Amino acid sequence: MAVKIRLQRHGKKNFAFFHIVGADSRAPRDGRFIEQIGSYNPNPNPATIVLD
Repeated sequence: MAVKIRLQRHGKKNFAFFHIVGADSRAPRDGRFIEQIGSYNPNPNPATIVLD
């Protein structure tokens, strides 16, 4: 099982924010994940990144 760090999309259309998760490489983008690591919000200026 290969684990990748990826962004899981949430929010409204044209106003998305993302959860940073560790997921199996075979899992779909917004599907099953192992652990949530943080979040990324590109909407404010500057963008905010929160990591645990």
